Amino acid sequence: MAELKSMTPTQVLDVLGRVCPYPLVLTKKTLEKAPSGTLLQVLCDAPASAEDTIPKYCEKNGFVYEAIKLEDKGYWEIYIQKP
Repeated sequence: MAELKSMTPTQVLDVLGRVCPYPLVLTKKTLEKAPSGTLLQVLCDAPASAEDTIPKYCEKNGFVYEAIKLEDKGYWEIYIQKP
């Protein structure tokens, strides 16, 4: 399977500037509404969300995900594939 970051996202969710729990809540709501096969790109600058709550949510729900920290920009790009 290709790396998720090399694929074109179906949808982009920008939660920059939002603090916990909003990035996770908005990610959940977006994925619940999204059709199967959606590749969601989440732009997130909240470390707890990017490194903990969103990855745990993905693992619990069987979503394939990949998080890339953009050090120069100060935020993460999180790619989540909905099965």
